[in-house]
Amino acid sequence: MMEPRLVKRVPDKAERLDILRTVFCEAHRKGEMRLPPGLVMAVIDIESRFNRWAVSYAGAVGLMQIMPFWPEKLGMQRHQLTQVGPNIRMGCAILRYYLKFESNNVQKALARYNGSVGRRDYSDLVLGSWSRWNGADDLGLAATTAAQPVRKSAGR
Repeated sequence: MMEPRLVKRVPDKAERLDILRTVFCEAHRKGEMRLPPGLVMAVIDIESRFNRWAVSYAGAVGLMQIMPFWPEKLGMQRHQLTQVGPNIRMGCAILRYYLKFESNNVQKALARYNGSVGRRDYSDLVLGSWSRWNGADDLGLAATTAAQPVRKSAGR
């Protein structure tokens, strides 16, 4: 149901479906904290506008704009930064790491993800985008009891 929204940003249908499948699978990775798929889509939207070849001025690469030091820390390789599956896997692992670090405070975790601790600009952009991608969060699956809650915001 999210696929038509990506047509303008990702013209290749196979790549669109690869992004959507990977986001869903990584957000629901067994044994890991569940991530709302809409949140992952929002991060990708704000970080790269779904351009897997994007490179930021700071050197972050790919869909989820992963810094080049992360692949080694995650047991992966740098050449995977522009690959859809590995990039989303790394981005979700990093997002989970920061969510745990920030006790599931999404706003603070997003600021850490982006390197903008103490500022709200980036997290507000992602949270706004999340509301546009919220249909990705409900794909007809019942919530599992093992899923950990994720708060969209918390007071400062």
